[in-house]
Amino acid sequence: MYKIAVIPGDGIGPEVIAEGVKVLDLMDRKYQINLNLDYFNLGAERYLEKGEILPDSVLKELEAYDAIYLGAVGDPRVKSGILEKGILLTLRFYFDQYVNLRPVKLIDEKFSPLKNKGKEDINFTVIRENTEGIYAGAGGFLRKDTPHEIATQEMISTRMGVDRIIEFAFNYARENGRVPKLTLCDKSNVLTYAHDLWQRSFKQIAEENPDINTDHYLIDAITMKMVRTPEIFDVIVTCNIFGDIITDLGAELQGGMGLAVSGNINPDSVSMFEPVHGSAPDIAGKKEANPLAAILAAGMLLENLGYGEANTYIEEVVSEAVAEDQVTSDLGGELKTNQVGDYIVGQLDKIVNTN
Repeated sequence: MYKIAVIPGDGIGPEVIAEGVKVLDLMDRKYQINLNLDYFNLGAERYLEKGEILPDSVLKELEAYDAIYLGAVGDPRVKSGILEKGILLTLRFYFDQYVNLRPVKLIDEKFSPLKNKGKEDINFTVIRENTEGIYAGAGGFLRKDTPHEIATQEMISTRMGVDRIIEFAFNYARENGRVPKLTLCDKSNVLTYAHDLWQRSFKQIAEENPDINTDHYLIDAITMKMVRTPEIFDVIVTCNIFGDIITDLGAELQGGMGLAVSGNINPDSVSMFEPVHGSAPDIAGKKEANPLAAILAAGMLLENLGYGEANTYIEEVVSEAVAEDQVTSDLGGELKTNQVGDYIVGQLDKIVNTN
């Protein structure tokens, strides 16, 4: 039995997660996986009602789960950053989910924002270090709220942290890359301490993996290359903040946030899977939310549990839904959120039975 903790979250989170759960339930029956889903009320409502975000008791309870399936967090009634840091970042750090895995894969060429670039060109993966860097929380204020205020935010890179994300990236490129090739993205010409460490680690580990092609781009150069020649990339490994930025650029290349998915992974602990988009409170409850990213996140979760074939089928049917305009209005369709989920489940039911 696999225990899955479901955190629907805020805004459209519960709506899109409900459609992802439909897919999980179907695949559970088809593959006899024996999934056990438990729901956790974490988000704005709990915070506003009880004044708590993610209690230690809940974190301890989550240790017994095999994976976390997370919706969106964020609510206009709560100051920006409180829920995001208190839930999303806390889960990442508590479970040491040091890998942020973000596939950038164009599903349909009609959504390509790049001239003459199609599915063969926009198809790579970004592996972002997820627990160190400038998001580690090191820093503070001096003389806050005075004319002489000083605010510091430090970029933290440890040899252990850098080595393990680069080693993961080499292994991922070997198992999943097209070439395979691994690109290091940094700012080593300016961040001459932290990213000198990245350079040395990458070079050493590359020597231990001679079967993987390697190259290197500075962060400013890689953003230009992603727009001009995205086909040159296979797998990219980078630090926390740069990964945060270029994966959002990647989401736009693949058709928008409604199709972007993220895995927060610790191979030896509890991993978490989520759609990348926000809680979109302006459309919550209207059945307008696009559930495809949440459905793709469910597929990534299944693949992480060892059911890669199920994920392949899910990706195929999502591509079909997009091609046939069986989607919500943001992608040019006319379906409601639940109708998209029903279509995906119906097509999956046919395909899995046939095969």
